[in-house]
Amino acid sequence: MKQPINGIDLNYVIDGPEGAPWVTFTTGIANDIAMWDAHVESLAQDYRLLRYDSRGHGGSEATSPPYDFDTLIGDTVGLWDALGIEQSTLVGIGLGGMTAMATALRHPDRISALVPAACRARLTPEYEAIWPPMIETASANGIESIVERTAERWFPEEFRAAHPDIMDRVRAMIRRSSLDGYLGCIAGLLTLDLGDDIAAITAPTLFVSGALDFVGGPAEMMQSMTDQVPGARHVTLDGAGHICSMGNPHGFTRALSEFLGSL
Repeated sequence: MKQPINGIDLNYVIDGPEGAPWVTFTTGIANDIAMWDAHVESLAQDYRLLRYDSRGHGGSEATSPPYDFDTLIGDTVGLWDALGIEQSTLVGIGLGGMTAMATALRHPDRISALVPAACRARLTPEYEAIWPPMIETASANGIESIVERTAERWFPEEFRAAHPDIMDRVRAMIRRSSLDGYLGCIAGLLTLDLGDDIAAITAPTLFVSGALDFVGGPAEMMQSMTDQVPGARHVTLDGAGHICSMGNPHGFTRALSEFLGSL
């Protein structure tokens, strides 16, 4: 389905029974709602699930880069407003997790619970250095030129070899990203500066990391963030890299179900 939000059409899907608590899944750079497919059947029994593609990704319309967190937050809250959603749990990986935390700080009354995964609150020189070569390559040669490099950064070699079917879906997902959306979201990411502000998050929070994610949101960094947010919890998923929802789907579903069930 498509919904006009802030001058673009956002692509979204809703599953689960009407009247159930809302759980919203947002996406990040070079991914779309397909990253959440493995969790729908189980979670939709008890929750009303909203999955949407970030602008310029999947089926959502792009605008010219750069984007910023104000824009990404506005897309999330604007979609909630359009659909009549007063409060929701907000789940995101990577840039989606960063946007989720920023939304919780900007609109605490709209967040019933928060699940930032494989993300960070501040940039480091090592992390910033990843992006200029990706920007240069994609700008010169298109999205296809960064597909393999991105897949390799997201998933450990052993996982890629053992799950060719999943990796085919991952590559297809990356290819569904528009160049404007890819570059726009990277530009937004590079303005990240939540820092110690996350200590002001008031929603019940579960941080999720992949045990083999050493770049996007390493477990040690995620634990440090957990220590900053009052009452927050942290789960590390064995065998999972950066896109931990696909790297350990059963573990991710279990962690999310147990967290939501405890609220």
